Amino acid sequence: QVQLVESGGGLVQVGESLRLSCAASGRAFGTYVMGWFRQGLGEERDFVAAISRSGGMANYGGTTGGRFTISRDNAKNLVYLQMDNLGPEDTAVYYCAAGGTLGSDPSTYNHWGQGTRVTVSS
Repeated sequence: QVQLVESGGGLVQVGESLRLSCAASGRAFGTYVMGWFRQGLGEERDFVAAISRSGGMANYGGTTGGRFTISRDNAKNLVYLQMDNLGPEDTAVYYCAAGGTLGSDPSTYNHWGQGTRVTVSS
């Protein structure tokens, strides 16, 4: 079992950057594929990025436009989402998730954090 806690969200201006962090508690962090999803107000949860167990492979959702980078540090039980050139469309609650398959299907992620809010204003 793993518990996930996101941090790093906040209010930023258009064009600025944020790095979100997800801290995992548990013994088996390195056995999980890790992903980031986001959900805007009144919207469905969308896939943002996922990273393989070793950190050597990553997938990204098309809505990020190449502006986001996912990474992980298994020694520290951390996964990151670097978000650059943010726009208002990136405003959402961002959720960290742990699962068994590198992909965009939320049903393959069995553990979820509580979310961290990102607001992008002009």
